[in-house]
Amino acid sequence: MSDPHPASHEPPPGPETVRLGVSSCLLGETVRYDRGHKRDSFVADQLARYFQLQPVCPEMAIGLGVPREPIRLQGDPERPRVVGVKTRELDVTEPLEAYGRRMARELGPISGYVFKSRSPSCGLFRVKVYDAGGASAGQSRGAYARTLTEALPLLPVEEEGRLNDPVLRENFIGRVYAYRRWQALLATGVTARRLVAFHTAHKLALMAHQPQKTRELGRYVAGLKGRPSAEAVAAYGAAFMEILRHRATRKRHTDVLFHLMGYLKRALGGEDRQELAELIHDYRRGMIPLIVPVTLLRHHFRRHPDPYIDQQLYLNWQPAGLSLWNAI
Repeated sequence: MSDPHPASHEPPPGPETVRLGVSSCLLGETVRYDRGHKRDSFVADQLARYFQLQPVCPEMAIGLGVPREPIRLQGDPERPRVVGVKTRELDVTEPLEAYGRRMARELGPISGYVFKSRSPSCGLFRVKVYDAGGASAGQSRGAYARTLTEALPLLPVEEEGRLNDPVLRENFIGRVYAYRRWQALLATGVTARRLVAFHTAHKLALMAHQPQKTRELGRYVAGLKGRPSAEAVAAYGAAFMEILRHRATRKRHTDVLFHLMGYLKRALGGEDRQELAELIHDYRRGMIPLIVPVTLLRHHFRRHPDPYIDQQLYLNWQPAGLSLWNAI
């Protein structure tokens, strides 16, 4: 049987390392049924520069060798079986599900997961399901991916193909970093004061996703006292991650940018205010990427610091090298 905990890929672990689970084949490991791989350059080259990648191949881990008979989803799309394409008696549904539950416990503090698309074990979305005769019967999730995500419902997850979409890529990476900060807060112990500070730091980022839900969550936090109950903390974490799961829009980013500009109204002269406003409008119209007005705002806040904005993560949450705001 394959080692279920293969060596992780660089960068090496450190106190601020963010760890991602990833389907092994996306890193070029020859673990597929046909001795091949599905190396993805963004995952293997770009993400590996900023995250510690933990490769996992559930099919290898449950004892299916290389090469092996291909498997597929079959039966009821709501709960399909995972069976051999040629040997119908080959049914690995329970081993894959058990491995998903096991990895939810044993992968440790991962902050996200990139799955292989269309895989009967790892696919997250629109994995084909067949009937007994081989005809299409609908779509579902891979058995391992479904079980692991059911066990870790707040974990940011995505498929490698969808990461080619700049908006989905930015949303996923943003959720990964936010979830890592949430994990760090849980590790230190949640008090009402710490939760208020956490929410305050994320407020503008949340506003770009769901403004009304952000305001509701702020009122919820404001009502907590002392050391919140485990149920209250869990409720906040679920709502926090759910807001971030919704894609930010140009209109909402624009609202946040003008909100930030309001903190500079006394510091900037007329020409600087006009330049900044024009850039924000240009972004709203799709003429320039988000990074342009963000960069100018960073410049102005370096010259004119504001204590509230200094607490916010919105302008500086992502590694510059990933260029996430250069394409949206």
